[in-house]
Amino acid sequence: MASRLPSLNGLRAFECAARHMSFTQAAIELNVTQTAISHQIRRLETELGVPLFLRLKEGLALTQQGQCYLPGVRSAFAQLRRSTDALLGARNTLTISTLVSLGSKWLLPRLASFRAAFPDIDVRVTASTDWVDLRKGGVDAAIRYGTGDWKGLHADWLMTDEIFPVCSPELLSGPKALKSPADLARQTLLHISGVTDNDWNLWLSAASQPVALASQSRLTFDLAMLAVQAAIDGLGVCIGRSTYVDEDLKAGRLVAPFDLRLKSEYGFYLVTPLETANDPKIVAFKTWLMAQMRPEQDLQTQ
Repeated sequence: MASRLPSLNGLRAFECAARHMSFTQAAIELNVTQTAISHQIRRLETELGVPLFLRLKEGLALTQQGQCYLPGVRSAFAQLRRSTDALLGARNTLTISTLVSLGSKWLLPRLASFRAAFPDIDVRVTASTDWVDLRKGGVDAAIRYGTGDWKGLHADWLMTDEIFPVCSPELLSGPKALKSPADLARQTLLHISGVTDNDWNLWLSAASQPVALASQSRLTFDLAMLAVQAAIDGLGVCIGRSTYVDEDLKAGRLVAPFDLRLKSEYGFYLVTPLETANDPKIVAFKTWLMAQMRPEQDLQTQ
């Protein structure tokens, strides 16, 4: 006996409401009333014979059946959108979310080579200090920093960081010249708040220096790119991460005054929704990213 497909309007309402976890937001996106969304979803639940949402005082929640059903429905709509774009000859757009400093200091200098390799893919980069919710749509993939364990998402490891001080070449000479880690006591230390806030303590401990140095004369920034620029401008010594400072080291705008480098316990990952991880444009971007990683990984192992 052939299976009967449920109402397409009901499926659209379900996918949209599940993405927003709100009937009101789904109604706004689909340009209908909230009552219409509610009726469409109730009709869908009746057709399927199972509840998809729990209507709670504090808001919506998916039932176990709804959680199982959503990935397939979301994947089906994504495939419909891709097929329609291909039929109409629409440009293939890849939207990437990345951290602000990673985007400006690492990704953008390399992006021209991706455009040269895949000229049929338009790239849209969004940068933020906050993580975006990939399950809500609008972003195809994100470069995230962490341990790679994000529920409901596919994560491909890209690279890790090395932690070490960097400064302007000017600080290597003069009355306060940096000759050894102990000389940091005479310098302003540039800090980066957030997940890297403890970097100076980790490095100073590894260098057998008192961590109290990290509490001396200091400037703190919420973006790595600002701290790196402050170091370039000679305002102090920045606790750098290789991802953010390698280009400036190669260009001579910064120098690493000491040999000691620490491996970070975290890494950068390309993160995608499970149902779209094999989308051709995402696979193309991942393949290109992996190729960008190889020269740097080879240098780190030498």
